[in-house]
Amino acid sequence: MKKHDNAYKWLALFVVLIGTFMSVLSSSLINLALPKMMSVFGVTLSGITWVVTAYTLAMGAVVPLTGFLSDTIGIKKLYMIALSMFTLGSALSGMSWSLSAMVMFRVVQAIGGGLMSPVGMSIVYAIFPVEERGRALGLWGVAALAAPALGPTLGGYILSHLDWRLLFYINVPIGIFGVIFAAFLLKETEKKPFEGNFDMIGFVTSVMGIVCTLYVLGKWSTINWQEAHYPILLTIGIFSLILFVVNELTHTNPLLDLRIFKLYDYALSQIISCVLVLALMGGSYILPLYLQNAKGLSAMQSGLIMLPSALSAAITMPISGALFDKFGAKVVSIPGLFILLWGSYHLTYLSADTANSTIMLVSFIRGFGLGLAMMPINTVGMNAVPLHLTGRASALTNTVKNIFSSISVTIVATLMTTATNNNYARLSEDMTLSNQAVADTIKQMQGLYMTSGMSSADAQASAMSSIAGLLQKQAYLDAVNYTIAFTVIAILITIFLA
Repeated sequence: MKKHDNAYKWLALFVVLIGTFMSVLSSSLINLALPKMMSVFGVTLSGITWVVTAYTLAMGAVVPLTGFLSDTIGIKKLYMIALSMFTLGSALSGMSWSLSAMVMFRVVQAIGGGLMSPVGMSIVYAIFPVEERGRALGLWGVAALAAPALGPTLGGYILSHLDWRLLFYINVPIGIFGVIFAAFLLKETEKKPFEGNFDMIGFVTSVMGIVCTLYVLGKWSTINWQEAHYPILLTIGIFSLILFVVNELTHTNPLLDLRIFKLYDYALSQIISCVLVLALMGGSYILPLYLQNAKGLSAMQSGLIMLPSALSAAITMPISGALFDKFGAKVVSIPGLFILLWGSYHLTYLSADTANSTIMLVSFIRGFGLGLAMMPINTVGMNAVPLHLTGRASALTNTVKNIFSSISVTIVATLMTTATNNNYARLSEDMTLSNQAVADTIKQMQGLYMTSGMSSADAQASAMSSIAGLLQKQAYLDAVNYTIAFTVIAILITIFLA
């Protein structure tokens, strides 16, 4: 290979890394700012969640279009449009004067973010030969993992010492830098002549199916099913997705080419990745809840405890990429999954007294396993796809990932809520005044409260309230361990499939 061609590959990868880092960092920062935005805009929690919901729905709706747009306008141009829209949406979001304006500008940001990830993946597969893709995707994975590692710490500092709008403005100089680099460094790919009619039925049914389904899944744990619009939206979403699948399998030029699932390695890698997403919820979703709700730590403190995990995964990813290029997927991913299994299993013994250093060590080892396992599984699937279909396959991969990520969050949140309620009911069965041990404890606590000046009735009420709080905390801790145990089973299934 010519020297300038070799240099171009790595410079192009650097451009892709900029967009990936921006997109993932923004997602990890915005959740921290929601309480501040509630106060600034004077809205309720249900209102402010639209800042996140609108972004998720818009991104899910636009991803299926990336394969078609890549083929018709070219990957370079589409990537520059995506990065520009994300940067513009970030700037406008920072200027927002109301909740409505924020939601509208977040949709602009989401359109850019939704296009950026699959187009970035297409660029990597277009410019790197098969024998170098593992190393390239390993470096790409560093940006994807480093951003959420920095997010809570950086976001916590900005919210504590600077203006919350900087959480959005921080993307603007990085985005402008990325667009300029893309304009000068990236080479345009060959455009494919568009043949046949645009798949309008596929576009409409995909938007309706993904938006309606993700909206309901995102609110699953808090839904009141007596409200008619939730079952109606879920029915419309599922029915639209069924129509979408039928249409895509029969259309001559489908929006999402589902026939790619006929490739065995690609289909199996998608199944493994979906189960792995569920398995990873033990660290990415449950552990922060445990640290903040059970241990009473701030978002910034939780981020610092989880930082070693993300850093170990980020460091390991390029190594796993190089090993994958040399030895193949199984030799790298299966040991990584066993390490991930060990770390996840040890997280099933969390208590209110578990040392932060222990959590950091276990998470660090767990991150090491994740870094080994994740990239080879994805790469071996995409390597099975012919080069002319990588744009379509990338769009399909990201669509599946978005949908199953929402399903995984719903499953884990539902398990947590159900287990907490069941545990509390079980623990409180014996907590009655007829139980002598309970009665004695209440009497002792009542005496302590009365020494501080409380009346007998108020002291008894405070004692019983304190015991109820302790029961609730224990029920929550048991639910955390139960749900992480569920993700351990998911990792076992992943090992079997791999």
